[in-house]
Amino acid sequence: MTSVALPPLLVLTDRTLAVRPLVDVVRAALDGGARAVILREKDLPRPERARLAAELRDVLGAVGGLLLVASDPTIEADGVHLASGDAHVHAHVVGRSCHDIADLTRAARDGCDYATLSPIFATASKPGYGPPLGTGSLSATPLPTYALGGVTPANAGPCLDAGAHGVAVMGAVMRDQRPGRVVQRLLAALQGVAA
Repeated sequence: MTSVALPPLLVLTDRTLAVRPLVDVVRAALDGGARAVILREKDLPRPERARLAAELRDVLGAVGGLLLVASDPTIEADGVHLASGDAHVHAHVVGRSCHDIADLTRAARDGCDYATLSPIFATASKPGYGPPLGTGSLSATPLPTYALGGVTPANAGPCLDAGAHGVAVMGAVMRDQRPGRVVQRLLAALQGVAA
């Protein structure tokens, strides 16, 4: 397990949803208070993805943030975020996408530092993973878990109330013309619970 403090909000990238250039969206999210980003963009050729990661590392480094790269531990970053079916790897920070308690148990057994659990709420961004799990699935998780899928400022607080370490968002930030505002509202909702 890492000694890195995990922030209450993870922002996942998806340039196909972004209404502005991806680096601009991430910069705006950081201006709003985000401090951890998972670079997805798995369809990009590795050299292009590595160049994008380097640019995001600089942007995140300026605010002391974390860059995690989905499924590729060979790209320089602060850590890696594994898909549910990826083999475990060793990195400074390791997270895993989970979709049920069995996935969470495996992630904890493998020594992952955190997991995302999805979909918690109905979402167009996470099709094919079955019906929403609901906030009840966030209680008594075996490792720090982020609620993912359909998370908004209106329902972020109940995720923490139910036992989540934090929330992870993609569409809500990528699709908004003012991503920093969305991040501020999410963080305010999370701080309201933590206060």
